[in-house]
Amino acid sequence: MKNKAPFILLTPGLILLIVFMFLPLVTIIWPTFYDGKLTFGSYLSFFQDNYNLSVFWRTLRVSLIVTLICILLGVPTAYYIARTSKKWRGLMMAMSLFPLLTNSVIRSFAWINILGTNGVINDFLMKLGIITEPIKMLYTDSAIVVGSVYLFLPLMIITLVGVIENIDLEMVEAAETLGANRLTAFMKVVLPLSLPGIIVGSILVFSGTLSAYTTPQLLGGNQNMMLSTFLYQNAMTLGNWQSAGVIALIMIVTTIIVMKLFNMIAAKFDKRGGEHA
Repeated sequence: MKNKAPFILLTPGLILLIVFMFLPLVTIIWPTFYDGKLTFGSYLSFFQDNYNLSVFWRTLRVSLIVTLICILLGVPTAYYIARTSKKWRGLMMAMSLFPLLTNSVIRSFAWINILGTNGVINDFLMKLGIITEPIKMLYTDSAIVVGSVYLFLPLMIITLVGVIENIDLEMVEAAETLGANRLTAFMKVVLPLSLPGIIVGSILVFSGTLSAYTTPQLLGGNQNMMLSTFLYQNAMTLGNWQSAGVIALIMIVTTIIVMKLFNMIAAKFDKRGGEHA
């Protein structure tokens, strides 16, 4: 009975996943493969269309840029938080988590007020005389990147803090004793040991950016379509569930491929090897 206990506890969750996630996904995706016979025509048509390709590459490019920026900002921030005293660490973690407590729609509207034609940045630059007319920052790929970094950076920081906290400080001290400065010790000791957290955080950020709807819609608009907004347009506006199913599977497969690539990169730089996520 004890051996069966874990499976009994997992059963309710598995049933919920199968009924409310797996089965609806299959009902949407299966018609894209089967129309009286097995076919991949829907997917070939998707990748033969220049507009569809532009949406796909924009989504992939933006997601990778957001992930890279979150790594560059998240690693040093998480290292600083992990090395502070417990009292200040709790406060800093709370400050990192605070943006997650605000609805993504509200945060996107805040960026509209900042990046808009009459927004904070343009007003400030015009008052200083740096520019004579507003710069177009809203409804661009850059606006989506900025909004997505703000949206998902806390996930990277939270993931990394837990990993870096467990790195033995004596290893860093040993590197410094052998002549390494702080930057070298960080790059040679802390960064490699943080790879598992970086990989997990990167996957969370990438998949979140790839599938996010609110931020690309409000900050990118219809002229800078992402796969998520393209899927919504096909399903809810055009009622084309066939195309929506194609886009959904492409998003899933793309995420899986990128996850594998992240693990391959980590395995190359991490001499311990093995899967990280």
